[in-house]
Amino acid sequence: MSIEAILVAEDDPQLARYLELELQHEGYAVTRVDNGRTALDQALGRPWHLIILDVMLPELSGFEVCRRIRREAEVPILMLTAKAAVDDRVHGLDLGADDYLTKPFAIEEMLARVRALLRRGPGLTVAGNRLQLADLVADVGERRVTRGDAGIALTRREFDLLVYLLRHARQVLSRAQILEAVWGYGYAVEENIVDVYIRHLRSKLDDPFPIKLIHTVHGVGYTLKDG
Repeated sequence: MSIEAILVAEDDPQLARYLELELQHEGYAVTRVDNGRTALDQALGRPWHLIILDVMLPELSGFEVCRRIRREAEVPILMLTAKAAVDDRVHGLDLGADDYLTKPFAIEEMLARVRALLRRGPGLTVAGNRLQLADLVADVGERRVTRGDAGIALTRREFDLLVYLLRHARQVLSRAQILEAVWGYGYAVEENIVDVYIRHLRSKLDDPFPIKLIHTVHGVGYTLKDG
């Protein structure tokens, strides 16, 4: 079995070294870079299983690196940032990032997200800005959703929730995970807002169709999967 290769783009030398050691301890092959231009060159220069990308990189921002990577590659991208603003989080996801982690974070959480991204479900197809699971397609660039031949109108928050579920297709996500990723750290809402928005999505994406894609995992949360 080949060792999974991870590129870490982080300009804080202490944090970068810490991540390198922890990931190596978990059995991954790690390459470190400390600026955006080198990160982009490395990202496009060879295959990677995962890229961990800080937003605030010198020379090229993490956002710009992510955007350029997504033109060429489908590699999973986990973005790290000290910014907790929802707009920054949404911007990164719109550019093609698969997950977002706000500093400071517990290393156990980061490793769990790394494992989740590395086992991303095979049912998800990624092509440029388009995410597809079964007959459900979300165009992240145009913020447009279709299922089969039917166009589906979603609010901004519903769309962001759907993209997060698609990027973690076949993974079981807790309400807390969804809340942090879609609404943002410290956002003043109750966890049951996730249930409300899941019901909205189901009414638009599942109820009119015979095959259901959004599934409840009782006592845990939700998963998006075909079959």
